[in-house]
Amino acid sequence: MKTVIIVVLAGALIGVVAASYIVPPALSWYSSPGGLPEGAHIQAVVQIPEVIRFATAKLMRGQLIGGGIGAAFGLVVGVLMVGKRKVVVPTPARSSI
Repeated sequence: MKTVIIVVLAGALIGVVAASYIVPPALSWYSSPGGLPEGAHIQAVVQIPEVIRFATAKLMRGQLIGGGIGAAFGLVVGVLMVGKRKVVVPTPARSSI
């Protein structure tokens, strides 16, 4: 049981780290306008606090999803690791009566 929990936590941590690298470029791609000619400038008035709240909320949500996926993957790997162990049961010694 201890091995499974350790592998689940390690999987969750790896999922969060992976999401920290994957989500920002994906968020940047998702937020960029499409269909503009190369070199065109977009004039926009934005609310900086709202943009920061949006970006951090999406990053944290992505990390939560990545952690959940990593934990699920870790659970599967941990159960498979424990299931492959062979339990050796010592045979009882015979007594001569």
